[in-house]
Amino acid sequence: MNAEQQYIDLFSQAEAMICQHSTEVLNAPRATAFADFERLGFPTRKQEKYKYTDVSKFFEPDYGLNLNRLDIPVNPYEVFKCDVPNMSTSLYFVVNDAFYNKALPTSHLPEGVIFGSLKEMAEKHPELVKKYYGKLADTSKDGVTAFNTAFAQDGVLLYVPKNVIVERPIQLVNILRGDVNFLVNRRVLIVLEDGAQARMLVCDHAMDNVNFLATQVIEVFVGENAVFDLYELEETHTSTVRISSLYVKQEANSNVLLNGMTLYNGTTRNTTEVLLAGEGAEINLCGMAIEDKNQHVDNNTSIDHSVPNCTSNELFKYVLDDQSVGAFSGLVLVRPDAQHTSSQQTNRNLCATREAHMYTQPQLEIYADDVKCSHGATVGQLDETALFYMRQRGIPQREARLLLMFAFVNEVIDTIRLDALKDRLHLLVEKRFRGELNKCQGCAICK
Repeated sequence: MNAEQQYIDLFSQAEAMICQHSTEVLNAPRATAFADFERLGFPTRKQEKYKYTDVSKFFEPDYGLNLNRLDIPVNPYEVFKCDVPNMSTSLYFVVNDAFYNKALPTSHLPEGVIFGSLKEMAEKHPELVKKYYGKLADTSKDGVTAFNTAFAQDGVLLYVPKNVIVERPIQLVNILRGDVNFLVNRRVLIVLEDGAQARMLVCDHAMDNVNFLATQVIEVFVGENAVFDLYELEETHTSTVRISSLYVKQEANSNVLLNGMTLYNGTTRNTTEVLLAGEGAEINLCGMAIEDKNQHVDNNTSIDHSVPNCTSNELFKYVLDDQSVGAFSGLVLVRPDAQHTSSQQTNRNLCATREAHMYTQPQLEIYADDVKCSHGATVGQLDETALFYMRQRGIPQREARLLLMFAFVNEVIDTIRLDALKDRLHLLVEKRFRGELNKCQGCAICK
């Protein structure tokens, strides 16, 4: 039985159960998504977009799914003391793919702001969720997005009304918990109306040493003059596979910062697609991966400049050790009407061993003639001259290597617009390079 067939059979047998434990708004696109999944199947290396990661093979094993929505015996507020020092976040949890609502933070969000279970909020605010859910995540074009839409039963909703500023950062911790090999399908919907502002930190962790496969679809709508920061930190273990798709649409004069950081993982495939739909919009898209052993991180990005006078800045850096594999493919598309576009794309990669492999494919497609665009990619090893210079001044070789690697990724960390988070990540990255952060330890960001 191929990977697709077992899930086609499962959906056909359990569709009623899946819908029963979800809600009407999430159920509405389910049948279409399933038909798209039947047609597309899981992506393989034969597809250009997935040529560096064979996604289909990760769905072949037999995983457990919690389609009947049984309670998971864990109180994350007791197990995870997850709060970045001096940042004072509003802290929420998702256990596998269900929003944890049995205990919620005492901090109050501004009036009109909605944050909570996507299923529950779709029942309370059906027109709001219906207006946005599934509108960016096109199931007809991607098999994993179609699969996620067909099976997702809950998730998270963040809604910020017009001109409302959420001063306190929102922190969402995704916990993987299971006694058997487990598959989860997470969904996140984020909507900022015109003039709204918010910052969100999402942390991925795994509690148990079983094989986890997590699919995730995030849709982000950012209105005119709105400002939004999204930071993602992955720190799981080597038996975890994460396949994430992030879709963003920005209106005029909006400003968005996306920063995805992989500190420890098994296999990670991140897709990020940004549509600049209003003049004056600016996107800052950043990423960092630190890998060793046989870890694998693949980032595939697309920035669509569809209107004039928009700006995009893209920076991704990888540090690869042992037999790890990294991949980056970034497309910047400048459409014919998108005059006065400013775009810069940079991918820098450091291979600490000859066995590590990095694949990079920066791409520019420009169909306008009055633009300022550049891109560049490098793959190299540690600077031997710099190492020699540091050793001549009494710095041990291992310490010199650590200092050079830390300086290499520092540029990505410094894009963070939260000082407390920036300081904490400097410490975590140093611990990671020293081998002190080699497995999920709850929420390491707060320890």
